[in-house]
This record gives sequence, C-alpha cells and structure tokens, in this order.
Amino acid sequence: MIGREPEHHPMRIAFLLFPDVTQLDLTGPAQVLSRIGDVTVELVAKTRDPVRTDAGFALLPTATFDEIETADILCVPGGFGTVAAMEDTETLDWVRRIAADAEWVTSVCTGSLVLAAAGLLKGYRAGCHWASRHQLEWFGAIPVAERVVFDRNRVTGGGVTAGIDFGLSLAAAIRGEAHARFIQLSLEYDPAPPFDSGSPDKATPETLAAYRALVARHAPGREDKVKGIAERLGLMTEGPSASA
Repeated sequence: MIGREPEHHPMRIAFLLFPDVTQLDLTGPAQVLSRIGDVTVELVAKTRDPVRTDAGFALLPTATFDEIETADILCVPGGFGTVAAMEDTETLDWVRRIAADAEWVTSVCTGSLVLAAAGLLKGYRAGCHWASRHQLEWFGAIPVAERVVFDRNRVTGGGVTAGIDFGLSLAAAIRGEAHARFIQLSLEYDPAPPFDSGSPDKATPETLAAYRALVARHAPGREDKVKGIAERLGLMTEGPSASA
C-alpha cells in the first residue's frame, strides 16, 4: 500500500548547520526526508548553541561535530554563510569524515560549494544556486543547470526551493517513487507560484539587477573569496564551462 512503510534499515540524516545558513535549504529537504520512514534527522554544528540563519531567527543543533561520527545521508545546505564554512578547517574536516562512509553525499543551493571545498565533487556533475553555479568549476566539479543532479552517490540541488524537489528525488531513490509520491501528497506540494520569476532567464532585468545588488551588499567580494579558497586548498582549476 502506498504510504505504508516498506521494510528497510534505519537511517541517520546529518544536516550541517552553520551561521547564516539559508533555513529553507535545510528545513525543506528535512521535512521531506523525515517522512521516508525510520529515520533520525540530526542538525549538526560545532556546538549546541543556537545557530543564526540568514532569515534572522536561529535553529537549535541536535548534536555537535564530536557527537556525530557517521551518517547514512550527509546534507549540506547553502546560504550567505557558506564562504565562512568553506574557510573553516573544522567544518571541512567533519564533512569529509562523514562523507567517507555515507551512503549519500548531498547538498542544496551553495552547499555544493562546501562539498567542493572539501574535495568531494572533483569530477562530479553538480548543481548549485544559479548565481554561484559557475564557481563549482574552480574546484574541479562539473556545473549543471538542473534542479536536481545525481552523479553516483552525490546528489545536489539547485537554489533554496529546489531543496524540496531534491528531497523528493532522493526519497524516490531510497524508498521508491510510490512512497515519494505519497510524501508529496502528504505535504500538498503542488506549486503554483503567483509570478514567473524563479530563474534568471525568466526574471525581468530590473529584478535581476536588484538581486545582484542584494548579494553585493550582504556578501561583498564573494566571488573573489570563493576563488581564493579554491586556490588556497589547491583545488583551483580553470577551463571551458562544462555546464549542461
């Protein structure tokens, strides 16, 4: 019966939590994946102190890096705080440690840049927020302009709201399409946006300019910082775009 839990092994899902994370990058897929059955969702940070999101409120970690040594699914969300996370040795070390034995190594939005900085996307096709997707190439990844990208056990989502599509796609890979369809219905995920402005190809020039101004204001020099990280980590590669 659709919606009835199939027989399967318990799973632990570890979401990386860092300051200025975009909460929907995390909470969207967490809500979906929490319904695949017999799972434990962990929000993992350096300490158990509340972690500020870029929405202005905080999320409470359930565990610290020292407390979570393994997970079946690693998921790294994005946000304005990803550059700091990419520069933090302790964070990258934990991501690498969990990824080593994880069944699925995943991200949403600019979280893929954190995976890339950890050396986990070299040679892999990967998605990202449209405004930062090209930066993946500096770390040896292959940027792909798709909502959800699967490459072996790497699964990467596009920007923010793509995390829900990512969660459903991963749920289907783990539990089957019928169960993923059940989750979609249970969440009444039937998007009908009031505006057709969800990608740079559809947005007006004025809207696009306003977004770029926002990024410049809240994350000045972000492009150069990400490029510098790739260089310092010895991952820097340049070449023709491999976007698809």
